[in-house]
Order: sequence, then structure tokens, then C-alpha cells
Amino acid sequence: MQVKLNVIVAAAASVLTGTVMAQDMVVKIGHVGPVSGAQAHYGKDNENGARMAIEDLNAKGVTIGGRKVKLELVAEDDAADPKQGTAAAQKLCDAKVAGVAGHLNSGTTIPASSVYNQCGIPHITPSATNPKLTQQGFKTTFRLLANDNALGAGLALHAANNLKLKRVAIIDDRTAYGQGVAEVFKKTALAQGIQVVDEQYTNDKATDFMAILTAIKSKNPDAVFYGGMDPQAGPMLRQMDQLGLSNLKFFGGDGICTAKLAELSGGAKSLGGVVCAEGGSSLEKMPGGKAWKARYDAKYPNQFQVYSPYVYDAVHVLVDAMVKAGSADPKVYLPRLAATDYQGVTTKVAFEADGELKNPAMTLYIYKDGKKVALN
Repeated sequence: MQVKLNVIVAAAASVLTGTVMAQDMVVKIGHVGPVSGAQAHYGKDNENGARMAIEDLNAKGVTIGGRKVKLELVAEDDAADPKQGTAAAQKLCDAKVAGVAGHLNSGTTIPASSVYNQCGIPHITPSATNPKLTQQGFKTTFRLLANDNALGAGLALHAANNLKLKRVAIIDDRTAYGQGVAEVFKKTALAQGIQVVDEQYTNDKATDFMAILTAIKSKNPDAVFYGGMDPQAGPMLRQMDQLGLSNLKFFGGDGICTAKLAELSGGAKSLGGVVCAEGGSSLEKMPGGKAWKARYDAKYPNQFQVYSPYVYDAVHVLVDAMVKAGSADPKVYLPRLAATDYQGVTTKVAFEADGELKNPAMTLYIYKDGKKVALN
């Protein structure tokens, strides 16, 4: 009799366990960045931030609408290419992810945002800074840091007011990001009385800038502004040394503002003249920056670049909205996302009506002994 009773109890427990397991819900979060190609160091750093967020949330335990949730990361590579970016966005739509942290570049994020808007999936970019992204009016689009209007203007104001520069040459890589930040820098510099003595263009695959820099040298500028990313900025700094331009200031936005720039510039003397800007506080001034960075470095040694803490926060913000709405259905939790009030690692996250971050910080950096150092 006792044996039969034990069997019945075990069977009941098995059924009950099965019921609980059946109620567990899998929620997919997408991430897209360039994990291949010249910008892979950015993409891998961002993906690390997303993975770390998913692992932390799963370890803590997430419940949405009374159901225990297992979060899964669906990671895609866009190779910093707009066509691959839209293809990756469509793949995430087809996979029915609940939300997306990404993309990295403005050139991929802007076309991808249209895809997400059409399939109704919210996405938060941790790093795409072109103002046009939020000017499209998509309710599914959010940005977690300052845009190019803040970065380009901040650099130009520093050039005029603090460095008292009079003549600047501008180069951009013709991407949505590079052109955007260069245009804002130019407009603000001109308004501050700085003369733009030359404008040159390259592309985001180039490595030889000798002709461009030789043309600029003949115009005798005090500084060069480069709108683009560090795979081009590094060689550009080396070639400035070769042409005797090491004494010039070299300005750029967050695209060049990486730890890797020192390596890519090959120890160029010109690195000492770099002034770059990031949308956000320095790690030392972020609410949870130092502690988070220590955990990140233990998990992913020597992989940190710039944006991984913003990706980490983007994933948390998406999940926080789902928890508060009691649903992972984008249609249900999107209003909660728009009304976000979340204390993240990077900042207190709240969004304007157009999806821009409220009260974004901006930090200027220089390089001392090959290390990136915050100016403010």
C-alpha cells in the first residue's frame, strides 16, 4: 500500500513539475552589430554587453505576467553594411524577437529602423548617433545616448572657446554617421568664427589618405576633423606623422573614441593631438560604471571598446518595460517602454516623445601615453 502511495505521489509531482515547466516562457531579445569586418571590435564589444545582460537577468530570475521567463539572445552580424543591416532586421522580425538592442552604426540603424517599425518590434540603439534616426517619427525607435547634434557641436565649441583654433579642415567617410557628425561640427565651427579651409571625402573601407592629407597640408589648418570610425582614423594619424602634421589637433566623434585607436595609430605622435567626444558620461562618472566594468573585464578580458554598457542597459530597459506591462508582446509593452524610468549602469534612462534620451551627457576625451582620458 505504501509503495502504491509513493508511486502516486511521485506521479503527481511529475505532472506538477511538467505543468510548471510548461508555463515557463522563452523571450527572445535581438542584438545586431558588426561582428565581422574592420569594425568587428565594436560589434563584439556590443554583443558582449547584450550577453552579459541576458545572463544577469536570467540569474536573477525574471517574471512577466506571473510566468517565469527564460531570456534568449538572438545575435546577428550586419558587418556595418546597410543591406546586411536590413536583412538582419528582417531575420529578427521573422524570429519574433520581443525587442532589439542595436544596431551599432547610423548607416545600418536608420534603414533597419524602418523594418522594425513595419513589424512592430521596439529597438534601442546603444550607439547610432545620427539625428535623422528619431526624426523619422517611428514609435518603435529609441536612442540611449546623445546624438551628433551634441557631439559635433561640443567638439566645435571646445575648438573655438578652449583651444582658440581659427582654421580647420574637415574629412568625412560619406556614411550616415560620418557625414552627420561632420556637418554639425562644420555648422557650429562656422558660427563660432572658425574658418573651414578644406573639405575632403573618403570611405569607410579606405586605408590610404596621403593625397587627401597632402591637399589639406597646403591649406595650413590648425586642426583636422574626421567624421568616421577608428579603422580609418588610426592610419590617418600615422600618415599625418609622415607628412609632418603631428602638431595639428585631430577631432572626431564617438566613432574614433576607442581604446583601440592607440593601437590602430601605431604609436603615432599625432595621437597626442586627438580630441574626441562620446555621448554619455565617462565610466568613472556613470552611476554603476566602475563596478560594471570590473565585471565585464573579468568576463571579456581586453575586449572593451565604448558602447557595451549602453547595450547592457538597453537590454535591461526592454525587459523592465515587459515586466511592468506584464507582457512580452511588443504591442502591449511598447507604451511602458516609451514611459521608461529606469536607473541603469550608464545613466537614469527616460525618453523624450521622439525616442531620444532625456538629458544626455557628453564627454570629451584626449589620449595621454596611449590611454584615453576624460577631459570633463
